[in-house]
Amino acid sequence: MGDETGDGTPTEDSRPTDEHESAYSLLQRGLKLLRTRHFAQAAIVLERADRAEPGKGSILEALGRAYFNSGQLERSRAVFEALLEIDPSAHYAHYALGQSLKRLGRASEARTHLRLAVALSPSSPLYRGALQRLGPAPDQEPESAADDSSPDGGSASST
Repeated sequence: MGDETGDGTPTEDSRPTDEHESAYSLLQRGLKLLRTRHFAQAAIVLERADRAEPGKGSILEALGRAYFNSGQLERSRAVFEALLEIDPSAHYAHYALGQSLKRLGRASEARTHLRLAVALSPSSPLYRGALQRLGPAPDQEPESAADDSSPDGGSASST
């Protein structure tokens, strides 16, 4: 693992740890690494947490974020898909999966998940903005894209 201090001294979060470190403590270390923008290191720590406690939503979300932010987009996609298998209504997972798919050049699939994120959390400007930046589907007229961005945050279409 790398150092965080810049002088070659391993910090508390980057030192090798006891094999029996709890999934919770690994998650906490991983989240701290994410906050300090050490994404690849966070992914390593969070992979260990996932092995210790497979299928935990909080670990998967953090691991997916670490993969995404370290440029490991296929891994990010796979983790967010796994998270959605556990909780299909996880709006952040739909958003993050959409962002991963968008970066992988799979705009149509990305649009589906971004729409779901907006539908599940209509007041989120983050989700709505991501969907708007993706633009309308190639087979849609521009007017229908404007419907998706109603200023009141409500859904413009009914199903």
